[in-house]
Amino acid sequence: MSYKKGIFNPKNPKKYNGNAENIVYRSSWEFRVMKWLDDNPNVIWWASEELIIRYKSPIDQKMHRYFPDFIVRLKQKNGTESTVVIEIKPQKQTVKPVQKRKTKRYLQEAATYAVNQEKWRAADLFCKEHGWQFKIITEKELGL
Repeated sequence: MSYKKGIFNPKNPKKYNGNAENIVYRSSWEFRVMKWLDDNPNVIWWASEELIIRYKSPIDQKMHRYFPDFIVRLKQKNGTESTVVIEIKPQKQTVKPVQKRKTKRYLQEAATYAVNQEKWRAADLFCKEHGWQFKIITEKELGL
């Protein structure tokens, strides 16, 4: 995953649900999704890291705040509208790490995986309660 960071300047700032002058991308993948959201005529509105979902960390057992990468309101082909919460992550962070030895790297990957799983469980539950969808997008869906 490329760690390109910057401020996104939308062509369609009225579609952005938040401060359109301060849209931060934290990777080239997020930048790519932002361009697609901004350009896509079926996107009614979108926001980046504007939604807060609370979750309990399996590491410290404390409540934390999760800011999913995007929340998007879409116009469907049949004329209905839907809301999707999107998280952008490398594929390797979506699968349980394989333990070969108890190295520092493995322990870090295992902790990241456990926290991500809890964030995504909380996000999925939050979305279901609101009649929305939760989607994780990896390099596979981005065609990379």
